[in-house]
Amino acid sequence: MGCCALLPVIGRNLGYVVSPQKARNYIAESCSKLGLSGEIEGVSYEILQAARELRLTSGRAAKGVAATSCYVASKLISDYRTQRGVAEVAGVTEVTIRNRYNELIKKVWIVVSLQYC
Repeated sequence: MGCCALLPVIGRNLGYVVSPQKARNYIAESCSKLGLSGEIEGVSYEILQAARELRLTSGRAAKGVAATSCYVASKLISDYRTQRGVAEVAGVTEVTIRNRYNELIKKVWIVVSLQYC
C-alpha cells in the first residue's frame, strides 16, 4: 500500500479526517510555474472536468492529473511544454505524465479539441 493510501487509514486511527487532495487545486500552481497563460489554465480546468466526468481521474494522483491537464492544454493552444518540464514542476515523473496523457488523449482530446479547432 502506498504512502498516499495509508494517510486516510492512519488519520482514521488517530481520530482525524484526512480528505484527499483534488487535482483542481494543483492546476493554477502548475500553470503558474510553467509560465502558461490564463487561457491555458482555463482549458486545463475544462480538460480536468471532462476527465472527471469520464471517470478517468479515479484512483489517480491529483498532482499527476493536474499536471497532465496543463500539458494537454498547452499542446492544444500551441504553447508547448515538454513532458519533462511539466513533470519537474509538478513533482511527478515523466512516466506519470505520459501515462495520464495517453489515458486522457483517448477520450478527452476529441471532446476538447472540437471546441478549440
